[in-house]
Amino acid sequence: MYAWQSPAWHNHRHQPPLPMTDPDARPDPDALLQRMQAERARAARGKLRVYFGASAGVGKTFAMLGAARALREQGVDVVVGVVETHGRAETEALLDGLERLPLREVPYRDRVLAEFDLDGALARRPALILVDELAHSNAAGSRHPKRWQDIQELQATGIDVWTTVNVQHLDSLNQAVGGITGVRVWETVPDAVFDGADEVVLVDLPADELLRRLREGKVYLPDQARHAARNFFRKGNLIALRELALRRTADRVDDDVRAYRHAESIDLVWRTREALVACIGAGDDAEQVVRSAQRLAGQLDCDWHVVTIATPQLMPPSNEVRARMRAAMQLAEELGARTETLAGNDMVKAVAGYVRRHNLTKVLLGRAPADWYARGNWIDKGRALLARALSPLLGVGNRLFGRQMFADALAAGCPEIDVIRVAADSTRADLRPRVQEGLSTEAHDAEAEAELARVRRHNYGWAVVWCMAATFLSTLTRPWFDLVNIAMLFLVAVVGVALRHGRGPAALASVISVAAFDFFFVPPRMSFAVSDVQYLLTFFVLLTVGLVIGQLTAGLREQAQVSVRRETDARTLYELARELSAALTAQQIVEIGGRFLRAAFDADGTFFLVAENGRLMPMAGGEKTPEPRTGKGDAIDKVLAQWVFDHGQPAGTGTHTLPGSTVLYLPLKAPMQTRGVLAVEPRAWRALADPALRRQADVFATLIAIAIERIHYVDVAQRALVSIESERLRSSLLAAVSHDLRTPLTGLIGMAETLQRAEMPLPASVAETVEAMRVQAQRMRTMVVNLLDMARLQHHDLALKRGWQSLEELIGAALASMRDVLGRHHVEVMNLVELPLVECDDVLMERVLCNLLENAAKYTPAGTAIRIRGAVVGDEVQLSVEDEGPGVQSGQERYIFEKFTRGERESATSGVGLGLAVCEAIMQAHGGRIWVEAAHPHGSRFTLALPRGNPPAIEPESLDEPIPDHH
Repeated sequence: MYAWQSPAWHNHRHQPPLPMTDPDARPDPDALLQRMQAERARAARGKLRVYFGASAGVGKTFAMLGAARALREQGVDVVVGVVETHGRAETEALLDGLERLPLREVPYRDRVLAEFDLDGALARRPALILVDELAHSNAAGSRHPKRWQDIQELQATGIDVWTTVNVQHLDSLNQAVGGITGVRVWETVPDAVFDGADEVVLVDLPADELLRRLREGKVYLPDQARHAARNFFRKGNLIALRELALRRTADRVDDDVRAYRHAESIDLVWRTREALVACIGAGDDAEQVVRSAQRLAGQLDCDWHVVTIATPQLMPPSNEVRARMRAAMQLAEELGARTETLAGNDMVKAVAGYVRRHNLTKVLLGRAPADWYARGNWIDKGRALLARALSPLLGVGNRLFGRQMFADALAAGCPEIDVIRVAADSTRADLRPRVQEGLSTEAHDAEAEAELARVRRHNYGWAVVWCMAATFLSTLTRPWFDLVNIAMLFLVAVVGVALRHGRGPAALASVISVAAFDFFFVPPRMSFAVSDVQYLLTFFVLLTVGLVIGQLTAGLREQAQVSVRRETDARTLYELARELSAALTAQQIVEIGGRFLRAAFDADGTFFLVAENGRLMPMAGGEKTPEPRTGKGDAIDKVLAQWVFDHGQPAGTGTHTLPGSTVLYLPLKAPMQTRGVLAVEPRAWRALADPALRRQADVFATLIAIAIERIHYVDVAQRALVSIESERLRSSLLAAVSHDLRTPLTGLIGMAETLQRAEMPLPASVAETVEAMRVQAQRMRTMVVNLLDMARLQHHDLALKRGWQSLEELIGAALASMRDVLGRHHVEVMNLVELPLVECDDVLMERVLCNLLENAAKYTPAGTAIRIRGAVVGDEVQLSVEDEGPGVQSGQERYIFEKFTRGERESATSGVGLGLAVCEAIMQAHGGRIWVEAAHPHGSRFTLALPRGNPPAIEPESLDEPIPDHH
């Protein structure tokens, strides 16, 4: 047995990191105060230690008791609250000498269960208490339905708790374990409880050793061990469970490492596990870098990130570059990466900070083509040459223009990580990104490009106007200002252009300002000739300073715009969540969602919500925008919306499913299920293709889905409360009325039977009347008994007296009781001798059979046959009652088992529709089930199914005469 225990500093995982306003600054005092308060609260709360294992039998309880005994010898007050030894002698031996709290007896059905006494533990208040089996479900009537809730209450009072749990009991892994082993465990523990434990001790055992212990009877008793070896405890299952337990523990340890690093403000990367980040930029190889990172992450089986750095640049990226980067980021998200856009003036510092913040060990970079200056048109070449010429003056980040320089600087600035260069793809003839098919032919794109070109011309025109204004102002001030001061006026113009119109116009303004300064003010005036060579240095400095100041100013402007945009997005999400939390109806949610969609994306929204019949019903998100659209637009496709709902995947613009559509269809995924579909129709063509806007739209859809699910469950809770109160009132009334009717009806039946057995024969008319009185009274008495049974079953007041009963005898008793009712029918009972005994309450089971026989006789024509059959199917014993009546209508198979439901609503047949409801309630109380299906060629077949169990052996008996069939 191997054990791993989390270190003593595990509590750091609950502590928030200390924010630093500056790398060299002291921690924030508010954060220190918050941390001290959190530590004080944790100190007052009891500590939880969880002994974690892959399966039963690995030694979790044994290890827990061994550690408890060692602690008890040190003088610690240790008490055993509840420990399940499962008959293991070595585990029982460890309990000697430890104080054990008495268990609480809880009556459950016909048994008495021993449960953990929470009140006794709180009254005893030890320093440490052992509470085995964290995932255990408490018996009905306990304070908490789950044992982990009892443990949380113990912790709240300051009591330390040790407990045990297996990997299959964790919520997040329960389904995975069920798929591996074929056995689904229904008792689970929320992962938050496991993750919130102060310590986790992994108790590990190899599969072969565990199987040996199982064969030796050290895990289960011999009979249970043989059954477990054939099912759950197979070697392949144990190996897979062991891997899951080790991985889950490793994930927790990784969380501990991160929490400790944050708490201790450790910046250096610790190579505890592999994780990588891919940095992409404006190069042609962005997509290749993303795919290479995805392949490497798959080989290493690790998390991977993709980032791009938004730093001040000399020239704004072209539309082609933006499209390429947007496509690369979208590809990374589709491949499962975590994407983020980093902002900052220094690329190395931004990437290094991200790497250390997430404890990443590898960084992937692309390769810039050697002929970067040889491709593209003359504008691209000029932009690149100018950028490279001035990059040394734009700070450390912008100085790292080439990929080789950035890689070297990153390796020097963050030496604890691996920097990997992705190989260039030399097989592509043209590395420039291809425009998506059909995109350039759309009228939307042509108009968008024309609008963008108009804005650019407008900005460059304003740059010329600013320079002309600076020239005019300098001319007016020339008699009083020197040439140095006049140059400052031109610099002011460059800064103004950068603030108002961006980088490109600022660069143009710098060139025009130098030219205007030379032409109008430097002797000889009105000429570009320079009389003094020193003016050449002035021109160079003026041009350089103008370009640098202009680009830095434009960069700060763009960063401010990004900050404002992010703040706006955050506030929009906050306001949307706040308004959705106050919505009470689906229509209000639709109106709120439509209003925010128009404000955030300039888009119309159509909501498809799930109706009560399970179909999608369209609901418009408020009034449509009155302005006409610039493009032809697409009508909302209901078929596509249904496809999105069925598959749970988005479709439409910006996706791989019908990307040519102008509408984006998003599934409204809530925590429990998909609640509908949101169709977003933006005014701008492909506006939601931007990953940032797409992520915001996804968040919108998630918040709306959660709001819809909230009001759904509020409505369900309200209906359930009304139903519960109605059922309670109805049951009380029925019970009261039934008790008052039962006694006189019994007396009436007795008097009628007394008259029929009188010594003097009654006249024929009187005898017929007495028989009718007896039959009607008996029928009413049956209704009253059903009402009483239903009331007791609903209030769980009906105690089952279980015993091993013969179905043959139960059917014989039921046929004898229903002799008069079945007088007009032919009853065929198949041979039931081979059926095993079943554990049931014979009185209630006879009531079920009587109700089924009465139901068959009531709704089938006279002279038809009623057949009773039995069989063993799997782990169940099934008994069916088949008739030749009209049968049950399709779709009503479950409806007829509801209370006060009759097969024929308007019928002269007497009854209140409680017989089948009583049958179902009694079968559920026995842990069985009942259902109806169509018989061949016509009629109905009601089938009962009871657990087979392990009946006692019956000695064979010799029968002197055969059992007669009941007809």
